Amino acid sequence: MTTVLRQRFKTSKGELKKKSKPSGWVIPRQITTFADPDRWSNIDADVTPIARRTWTSWTILGFWISDAMNAQGWQAPSSIIAVGLTWREAVYCIILGSAIDTIPLVLNGAIGAHLHVPFPVAARSSFGFYFARFAVVVRMITALFWHAIQTWTGSTAMTQCIRAIWPSYLDIPNHIPAAVGITTQQMVSHFIFWSIQFPILLTPPHKLKWFFWFKSFVVIIASVGTVIAMTMKAGGTGDIWKQEYTVNGSHRSWIIMSSMMSITGGWATMATNVADFTRYLDKPKGVYWQGLFLPLISIILGLFGIISTSSAKVVYGEYIWDPLALAAQWHGPAGRCGAFFVGFTWCVAQIGTNLSANVISASNDLTNLFPKYINIRRGVIIITVTAGWVMVPWKIVHSAESLLNFMSGLSIFLCPIAALLATDYWLVKKRNIDVPSLYRRHARYRYWHGINWRAAVAFTVSVVPNVPGLAKAVNPSVSISAGIEHVYDMNYLYGFTSAAFLYWSLSYYFPASETIIPASIYEDIMVIDGAEYKNDGIRTPQEVVEKDEKLPYTAIGQV
Repeated sequence: MTTVLRQRFKTSKGELKKKSKPSGWVIPRQITTFADPDRWSNIDADVTPIARRTWTSWTILGFWISDAMNAQGWQAPSSIIAVGLTWREAVYCIILGSAIDTIPLVLNGAIGAHLHVPFPVAARSSFGFYFARFAVVVRMITALFWHAIQTWTGSTAMTQCIRAIWPSYLDIPNHIPAAVGITTQQMVSHFIFWSIQFPILLTPPHKLKWFFWFKSFVVIIASVGTVIAMTMKAGGTGDIWKQEYTVNGSHRSWIIMSSMMSITGGWATMATNVADFTRYLDKPKGVYWQGLFLPLISIILGLFGIISTSSAKVVYGEYIWDPLALAAQWHGPAGRCGAFFVGFTWCVAQIGTNLSANVISASNDLTNLFPKYINIRRGVIIITVTAGWVMVPWKIVHSAESLLNFMSGLSIFLCPIAALLATDYWLVKKRNIDVPSLYRRHARYRYWHGINWRAAVAFTVSVVPNVPGLAKAVNPSVSISAGIEHVYDMNYLYGFTSAAFLYWSLSYYFPASETIIPASIYEDIMVIDGAEYKNDGIRTPQEVVEKDEKLPYTAIGQV
């Protein structure tokens, strides 16, 4: 036993010594990669190996239940009703807003399902090899902020779990200065939640399907249980159904449109980088079910929120939209038991949302920006430490309402990216992509110095008219004309359609002919020591004996 421990100590010491130099952090280069010989790549950036294509249509269902069922989805109707509309408009906006998002979700999800490449690689077909990095950075920044916000919400859920067991937990003396923006008790909750979340986030994406189903089960049970408990306490569903409009005329119409866009903007990130997840599908047809899953799940959770909030008015004398604030009202043995279960459920819910919408996506971005040193696992560590601590999420949530408005407004940058990806794949390239060229700087998708000017023009035209409206959303004192403000009220519709139409038009009249091919290319020929080998990017290259010979491949055991 002593010998084994001594050997392990020596091994660990040697590994730590290696890590003291940058060369010790280099990730092994994959022999199946399509990347240039002088460029690095790794298994998380390359075409998804067959062994990792473990997702099915049921996994996609679990994924969307996991992603859509979070505390923010429960509260979605609140902001709509708060601006003077009724529960009916909240329902319409949720259904139509999420339905609009399903268009890019399905179109861009098909890219990952058919090509089995992540979003940062797929973006090179439309943006160009180098300009695609701009789209990647925009998406990564968005994911960092949302991960910080979702993690803080999980911390408030952890508070409910702990205080349900030890009520005196809420009375912990505060020893942190008010300028920091957090109390001692909140810091403890945040640290505990982050520490529990951290190892779960390290789970490889192709192994997540059981976690998605676990989250789906507990969130559905807790949501239904909360609705039943509140309606029983209130003796009905309350009076929110009787509320009248407080706005009328054209102003009301524009508020409805703006509210719908706020729902759509909430899913703009997933509509952009959904290929990061659909790349793990075994059969591509499973991607099309997303068109049904997202609107259905969103409206169910939204209705749960409306019913519970309406009942809360009867029981507690005020509308309480936050499910965790609702659980905080429950005392006594039975109430605390319910609060613990609700708190535990939303802890799981926030971890699942961070996995499916933020951490894995941002890690894919880092992996493709720095493939020599970062894989998805290392990316997760960097992202969750940065978002959970460096970005001080408690200040983002509690003292920066304008920043939250800005985060919602980031859809004006993301929707043209989603539009360009979908338009390029379906209308311009007609689904015929040269996959090996996506990994090479000087190949088919280089365009002009690595920049597709058509995408740059379409992106600019889509974004610029929305900027004044975003500025006013962040700072209401900014004065802009009513006409340009209404463009922002329909920001996603304008941004997506204008970018798609202009990019298609420019590609039609000024085609990049070198990128148009009659059929997709999934493999190429590589030369090693003077011999030719077939390389499909996922299996061990086989030597070509004759040019026309079709040789079988031997799968490599990379999992």
